Amino acid sequence: MSAQERPQRPQRPQIVLEVIERIRLTPHLVRIVAGGPGIAGVEDNGFADAYTKMLFAPAEAGITPPYDMEQLRQQLPIDMLPTRRTYTIRRFDLEAGQVWIDFVTHGDEGVAGPWAANAEPGDPVVLGGIGGGYAPDAAADWHLLVGDESAIPAISSALEAMPSDATGFALLEVQNESEQLELTAPAGIEVRWLHRGERAAGTTDLLVDAVRGLEWSGGRVQVFAHGERGAMKRLRPHLTDDRGLDRTQLSLSAYWALGRREDAFQAEKREAIGQI
Repeated sequence: MSAQERPQRPQRPQIVLEVIERIRLTPHLVRIVAGGPGIAGVEDNGFADAYTKMLFAPAEAGITPPYDMEQLRQQLPIDMLPTRRTYTIRRFDLEAGQVWIDFVTHGDEGVAGPWAANAEPGDPVVLGGIGGGYAPDAAADWHLLVGDESAIPAISSALEAMPSDATGFALLEVQNESEQLELTAPAGIEVRWLHRGERAAGTTDLLVDAVRGLEWSGGRVQVFAHGERGAMKRLRPHLTDDRGLDRTQLSLSAYWALGRREDAFQAEKREAIGQI
């Protein structure tokens, strides 16, 4: 079936929230606390990797959400249309009427990062529905969580959702010590921060080497591994072939790809180059 023949997925209704607070967690990580009347449309799906496809409109476009994308495509040039980016819901706090979303920022690079770095209370936050697929299995003998900055929100949520007697490892790649967070984790989960220094994200084998060098525990492990596509491609055969894990033990995929914007990255996930 060609891309033209492939049926289009129905668009989920947009959930329009507003910025309540912007918090600088580390030099390159910003948390947006969002809420407002639209929070009534948000449901906690119970997944630690809950995610949403957000829409970001250029300020100069002068448009107000929710966005009628079909109509806007007819009215606006392509560079004025809202851009879709996928982000993890760091926390649902529906009793307080809030959701938290953490953004990796690199100056003016990208769409969502610069928006988050400059967001002000009252700015619109547009969510396109909430998905997910992973939650810690209380029946697992131990856990292995692996990721770079893009996976820290989901791994943080997973650690908080684990039973107090959970054991295992969390391997997290960041630039340096200033990017580390104080995580809430069971005492039996060893959190290891891996520093790549001045090397660019997505250009090292830190995570792959750390997993390969891990002293493997007995029993059934549940693995959550997400990050740059190349690293995940190298990691999968080690887990499935060398370690003998089956797919039921793995939540492993790419959150991003070096040198690719998300629209190109998402399109490539349907092609051979983007599959893991």
